[in-house]
Amino acid sequence: MRIVLVGPPGAGKGTQAAYLAKNLAIPHISTGDLFRANISQGTPLGQKAQEFMRAGQLVPDEVTIGMAKDRMQQADAADGFLLDGFPRNLAQAEALDGILKADGLKLDAVLDLEVPEDEVVKRIAGRRICRNESSHVFHAIYNPPKTEGVCDACGGELYQREDDSEETVRKRLEVYHSETEPIIDYYKAQGLVVTISALGKVAEVTQRAMAALDRD
Repeated sequence: MRIVLVGPPGAGKGTQAAYLAKNLAIPHISTGDLFRANISQGTPLGQKAQEFMRAGQLVPDEVTIGMAKDRMQQADAADGFLLDGFPRNLAQAEALDGILKADGLKLDAVLDLEVPEDEVVKRIAGRRICRNESSHVFHAIYNPPKTEGVCDACGGELYQREDDSEETVRKRLEVYHSETEPIIDYYKAQGLVVTISALGKVAEVTQRAMAALDRD
């Protein structure tokens, strides 16, 4: 299967992508991984991306599209893939269609993870990270530490990242609504969108997604 995963920040796309890719036996391709791999390997596209990132600028669509094209054409993606974070706007969605069409391929589904905006803010703004070890993550509501502000694992100070503040989260949601959400209508016109609720436990959302993809 060739699947695009969409949803607002805080919808759990990364978590669900990992489980779904494993269940479907296809590679999980995320833009974050694409950037890291190309930059660490020093590819021409990676060097271009790094130039923009160092200047504090967004990586242009053509660079991101080029990275995604190269990755989708690798051997392990021959029978399918799950795209996470790409496409992020209409230009990238149209480019993806062109890439697949050139190889006689097409998408099988676009899985839309639906989460109420207030829940997104609650999920992200409630995160607390340990200053000693960033893998120690807690949540003010869903996974609170035994002692407020103190890491259960090592006793380090817990803090809220600047990117996780409510103000920043709401700005990220505005960007999602203006740039990424339009691709949902684009794919709905092609009859590809499968929308599921991303509320509940991780395993429940995965089961919901697998059932929806199976019906599709």
